[in-house]
Amino acid sequence: MTHGINVKKALKQQQNELDDFTIYSMLSTSDKNGANQIIFRKIADEEKRHYLYLKMYTQKELQPRPHVVFFYLFLSKIVGISFTLKFLEKREEGAKAFYQELIAIDPKAQGIFEQEMHHEIELIDMLHDKKLLYAGAIVLGMNDALVELTGTLSGIALAFDRSIVVGVTGLIMGIAAALSMAGSAYLESKENIGDEVKPLTYALYTGISYILTTALLVAPFFIINQISVAIIWMFIGAILTIFLYNFYISVAKDLSFWLRVREMSYITFGVALISFGIGYVVKHYFGIEI
Repeated sequence: MTHGINVKKALKQQQNELDDFTIYSMLSTSDKNGANQIIFRKIADEEKRHYLYLKMYTQKELQPRPHVVFFYLFLSKIVGISFTLKFLEKREEGAKAFYQELIAIDPKAQGIFEQEMHHEIELIDMLHDKKLLYAGAIVLGMNDALVELTGTLSGIALAFDRSIVVGVTGLIMGIAAALSMAGSAYLESKENIGDEVKPLTYALYTGISYILTTALLVAPFFIINQISVAIIWMFIGAILTIFLYNFYISVAKDLSFWLRVREMSYITFGVALISFGIGYVVKHYFGIEI
């Protein structure tokens, strides 16, 4: 212990502050949006001050960890800066406890604590994130594909004897629906005068998310011959998609994860259950089998 401070904890936090400073500094030079650059530089300056403050106690000069910096920079390119930086800030729970302990020893830590817990998150909320702008298009395509195809595949799976037929039928319907959905999204976004969203890009996000979801849902029917097993794997794929998307959006937009998961699950599996019932009626009461 130095000055009543746990040096091990201080070094860990000092390393995090340095990594964060490096990440924000690199983002400030790579991002093309001028307003974003100002915010990144502001947060980077704060992180550097925090690093230097802790260095007074640890008396250690550290180096940024390349793998950590690269991971978050790569993540920002793939899923956007809002998700990446809020995901990065999630690790600040340990920092919160550390700085609270430090305040009792050094009142100057109060300012750093407030910056870590509030100011940086507020600044991140001000960032212009193009990928987040199109989150609505992604959920439109993905959610429609989940609801329509889980319902359709569940219904026709009972009427068809061959798993491959179910898969091909679902794939054809999915591609046709994706093109239709993309066209509707294009026309819808054109009506939003003054919006930052580009109609063509919005349509592409919608159509691609629909097609990718379709591919995930129909894949089991091309791989597994037993229809009942393929249906189970289809639902597993649907659940995985719901969890992954809602994890992304709950972090990026500070929304309730479990509430959104429940809502999407109820809709998706509710429609599937109704369609399954219709398929059962068609097969066993009308005697239609393909």
